[in-house]
Amino acid sequence: MKRIVILVVLVAIAGVAGVVRSSVGSMSELRHIVSHQKASDVRQEIRQSYQLSPGARVELTGLNGAVKIETSDSNTAEVYIERTAGSQEAMDRRKVTIEADANRLTIRGEKVDSGFLSRFFGSSAGECATLKLPRQVSVYAKGVNGAFVTTDIDGAVEATGINGRVQIGSAVGKATFTGINGNIIVGLKKIDADGVTLSGINGNIELQLSADVNADFDVRGLNGRVVTDLPNVTIDKSKHGSYSARIGNGGAGISAKGINGNIRFTRGAMDVAPAAAAAVADQK
Repeated sequence: MKRIVILVVLVAIAGVAGVVRSSVGSMSELRHIVSHQKASDVRQEIRQSYQLSPGARVELTGLNGAVKIETSDSNTAEVYIERTAGSQEAMDRRKVTIEADANRLTIRGEKVDSGFLSRFFGSSAGECATLKLPRQVSVYAKGVNGAFVTTDIDGAVEATGINGRVQIGSAVGKATFTGINGNIIVGLKKIDADGVTLSGINGNIELQLSADVNADFDVRGLNGRVVTDLPNVTIDKSKHGSYSARIGNGGAGISAKGINGNIRFTRGAMDVAPAAAAAVADQK
């Protein structure tokens, strides 16, 4: 009996020692995190350039910061990423990977394995990306924690899981926007058979249409209104939260669901500028 009691006491002592050692290690890690958070900021720049073929696909995923894209009639993609963190340790908790060939450019941000407390209490790096791309590309963005802004894209555009405003100068072809926490402004020069899809948007939506766009519009689950500044858009409200509209002669579909905000149709900037220039010329 005495042996059993002694054995139980020894096991209890070992357990307490293990807990204390674990707690000491965790506190040491926590102190390490706090001390580094007080350190000077750390900054890193990434500059790369690549040659892309017309129609190449550009993918941006998991970036912890804003993305800005400028396009031009070129075959060169220029990538500039500025990374900042409170310490080198915080910088090392994330990494940015760039992969490229003639048909694809992929920029991916992701977390690096770290200690338990670091994952929950430690800060990590942010990265802001500025890209200069050929206009003839398709763009896919997912999991961006910041604004996503691009000028004209002569190709498909897809943005999903964006925590910030989304602004597309103009898109040609398929356009998809899902899970956006912010306002959206999209210029549509042309809509192909795949149409435009908007789903799970927490913000207002402005669709800037070219004068020759013909489409049919349908929205379900809208917590807001649908309004138009255009004479060739006819809106019909069938029931609460549901609208339909015909744009011009009708055609490819623009569908929306689960929208917490208003939807407005306006004239695209690509048509407003020539019209304004013509009006000025007429006055001379």
